[in-house]
Amino acid sequence: MRFIEAVTTGYEYQGFWGSFWDIIWWFLLIFVFMAYLFALFAVIGDLFRDHKLSGWWKAIWIIFLIFVPFLTLLVYLIARGNGMARRSASAASEMKAAQDEYIKSVAGATGSSPSEEIAKAKALLDAGTITQAEYDAIKSKALA
Repeated sequence: MRFIEAVTTGYEYQGFWGSFWDIIWWFLLIFVFMAYLFALFAVIGDLFRDHKLSGWWKAIWIIFLIFVPFLTLLVYLIARGNGMARRSASAASEMKAAQDEYIKSVAGATGSSPSEEIAKAKALLDAGTITQAEYDAIKSKALA
């Protein structure tokens, strides 16, 4: 009996609901911390994406983010949040344009017009590479 008394820490078991609310509290704390980290990384990414802001101002923002993180994060989101959205949207549109250009360069002939496909098929027919039936199939597919 004395061994059990020596081992106990003074924490009284509160039943299922006591531990249940402890778990809910931990989930809430983890959620808030993860949301803070996402916002922090978004702000740091935006700082380095902004080409109009000088290096000194970027350094000042980073220093304040290190020493007064929550307040600086809120001030940054309030003061520069609108520009943050514009820079993010422009970066996304530039990435989409680059991706579309890459897809067009890789796709090659699939992006050509129907008249170009028919002309290519006619050249293949004249060269004897394809038959008249294959040419007709390509032509009907291009016109469809």
